[in-house]
Amino acid sequence: MSQVSLPLTALAPMQDVTNLWFMKVIAHYGSPDYFFTEYFRVYDNSRLNRNILSAITENDTGRPVFAQMIGESIPNLVRTAKELCKYNIAGVDLNMGCPAPRIYRKNVGGGLLREPEKIDQILGELRAAVNDKPLTVKMRVGFENTDNFYQILDIINRHNIDLLSLHGRTVKDMYHGEVKYDLIAEAVKRLDCPVLANGNINSAKTALEVLSQTGAAGVMVGRWAIGNPWIFNQIRQALRGEDITPVPLLEVRKYIDRLSQTPVASTVPERARVGYLKMFLKYIALSVDTEGEFLRLMRQAQTEVELFNVCDRFLLSNITKTLALAPALIV
Repeated sequence: MSQVSLPLTALAPMQDVTNLWFMKVIAHYGSPDYFFTEYFRVYDNSRLNRNILSAITENDTGRPVFAQMIGESIPNLVRTAKELCKYNIAGVDLNMGCPAPRIYRKNVGGGLLREPEKIDQILGELRAAVNDKPLTVKMRVGFENTDNFYQILDIINRHNIDLLSLHGRTVKDMYHGEVKYDLIAEAVKRLDCPVLANGNINSAKTALEVLSQTGAAGVMVGRWAIGNPWIFNQIRQALRGEDITPVPLLEVRKYIDRLSQTPVASTVPERARVGYLKMFLKYIALSVDTEGEFLRLMRQAQTEVELFNVCDRFLLSNITKTLALAPALIV
C-alpha cells in the first residue's frame, strides 16, 4: 500500500465531517497518510454525489484519497465501483461498519455484519470488478456480538482485500465501552492484508500503545482528529521518538476561526452555524478544560457571539497554556 517506513495514519471517514473543506483544514495542520471520503450511497439509479466527489477531484492536499461506498445491492455496488475507478482514487472502500440505526436497519454499513454470506457475495463481485485499484473494507468487530468475526475475516482473506480498517467495537456499542484491541491483534495475525486499528485513538501516546498491542500497520483516527488536528503530526513525532511540539491555545482559537469559515457559512442561518461549530467544539473542549466548564458553557451558547466569547475565555486568557496531549474523560 505504501513505501512509508513509519506506521500509516488515516483520517476516518465521518459523514457530514470529512468533506473536501475539512480535509484541507486537517492538511493545514498536518495530513494523515490517507484520506477516506464520506460514503457514496449506493442504490437503484444512484448517482455519484457531486459534493463527495469533489473531495477526490479537487483535492490538493497531496495525499491519496479512498472513495467509500455504502450499500447492499451487488449490481449497483459493482456499477458504482467501476464509476469511481475512473477517478484518481487510492482505492474503493466498502463501509461495513456504520453504527447509525437509520443505516444498519437498511442492512447496509454495520448491518451487513449480520450476513457473512452476503458479504462473501459482495466482496467476490467487487473484487472481480475492481482489479486495477486497491479494494478495501472498513468494519467493526461484529454487530451485536463477535460471533461472526473470524468467519468474516476469512471471507476478507479469500477475496484478497488490500486493506482492512477495523474499529474494535461492535455496531451496537456505537462509540461507548472499551475497544477490543485484542480482536484487532487477532485480525492482524489472521489476515494477509494490512490492518489499520481504529477506535478511541485520542492521542499520540494511545496510538503507540495500540500499534504495540495490535501489531497493526497503522492507525485510523476519527473524532479525536476533530478535537486535535495536530494529532497526525504528533503521532509521527512520537513514532520517531521525538518530543511532541506543544500547541498553544491561541493556535486552537485560530483553528476554531478556520472551522467557522466553511465555504457555505454566509448562506447558512446563524442557528445552524452555531450547531455545526458545537459538533466540533465538543471534542476540542475536552482537550482544553479538564473540569468540563468549557463544554458546559459552549453547549449553553445560543449565538455565534456567545460561542466565540466562551472560546476566548478559555483559549485566550492564559498565553502560556497549551492543548492537552489527550482529552479529559468527562461524561
